[in-house]
Amino acid sequence: MEQKKLDRINELYRKSQAEGLTDAEKEEQYILRREYIDSYKRSLVAELENTYIVDEKGNKTKVTRKGKK
Repeated sequence: MEQKKLDRINELYRKSQAEGLTDAEKEEQYILRREYIDSYKRSLVAELENTYIVDEKGNKTKVTRKGKK
């Protein structure tokens, strides 16, 4: 996510605490937060897809989603 968008999320948060947000600003804040969460999830999934567990014998096992084999 771009730093400009992160700065805007923080700016809207500070404004909401200080004086409140308009309906348009609340909508913008929701959209930006959702985009941030989705970006974070994609990053985490990508990291986990490239993660292996190595046992004491040196065997690598790819990490899979719970319930999937």
